[in-house]
Amino acid sequence: MLASRQVFLKGPQLPTLTPPVDVDTAARLRTAIGRLSRRLRTTAAARDARLTPTSISLLLGVVRSGPVRLSELADSEGVNPTMLSRSVGGMVEQGLLTRASDEGDRRAAWVQATPAGRRLAERMRRERTEAVNAALEELSESHQRWIEQALPALEALAEALRGKRP
Repeated sequence: MLASRQVFLKGPQLPTLTPPVDVDTAARLRTAIGRLSRRLRTTAAARDARLTPTSISLLLGVVRSGPVRLSELADSEGVNPTMLSRSVGGMVEQGLLTRASDEGDRRAAWVQATPAGRRLAERMRRERTEAVNAALEELSESHQRWIEQALPALEALAEALRGKRP
């Protein structure tokens, strides 16, 4: 795990933290992750269903978490309530999600994936996995191993960024 190091300067200055990696490396990593995300975001299945990137993320989040309150979904996906309501409403009309009032709190609502929504999410995941596998086959064996060895660190990085929006 990468950790920051404290650097103490002579004189009255306060200690400062140096970044765990240089700024250029962090920028390259951010750029590579962004490119991967954009290239994998929309799949043939998502295009056929006319889903926006926001709707794709919401559907996958609902399928992953099971029935979820709209407020929790908005928080976890970082979507404002107006956008959330519009996206969820469209997916309800398409038969991908169901929406129900909370019996204990009529101001709150729950959403859940329908069987059609779960099938679409699985198709999108499968298409993304197939795209990654096809791209990996184009890489050298050493690059494939480096990516495989980097997975635990990338998963830890994703977890460290959870809930921290720029």
